[in-house]
Amino acid sequence: MNNRPYVPQGFKVACFKVACLLDSTSELFYAEDCMSDDLRIVVMISGVPYARNKPRGDIKAPKSWSRAIAEQTRHLPRIQGPCSLRVTFYMPPDKYPSDLPFGPDLDNYLKRLLDGLNETVFRDVAGHDSCVVHLEARKERVEDNKKSGAHIEIVPFESTLVSEEVLRS
Repeated sequence: MNNRPYVPQGFKVACFKVACLLDSTSELFYAEDCMSDDLRIVVMISGVPYARNKPRGDIKAPKSWSRAIAEQTRHLPRIQGPCSLRVTFYMPPDKYPSDLPFGPDLDNYLKRLLDGLNETVFRDVAGHDSCVVHLEARKERVEDNKKSGAHIEIVPFESTLVSEEVLRS
């Protein structure tokens, strides 16, 4: 069985060193065959995304999603300054009830994600998630919960990413 999370088809990373965490049991690795000195964080957070407020159904599930965000991003490098965030939420069919044919409000999903990243990737930066100065977000429907999650990409402006591994080398 393939333990790697669902990654969107056609996603490309070019001209950046990449910090990737394929799943919660993977080691952080860096792709060194790039020309830029910048570092890009790319991670797929597995689990069913939930909004910050307004849960429908299982009232404990939003806290599980918050824990998944923290657990699956805790080993990533810390952002130290302004950055760009790109996120795609992969939502199962039950997130698209008849009264919400386009799915739930995207901004509420971003709030919970950013709150989770405040505990990990944005923990050391002044203002925490206010360091996100550029944001791209979208949601896509997937056929089942196994492909649910959030694919995030964080690109620091200038050289603002610090990792313990980088500091030791």
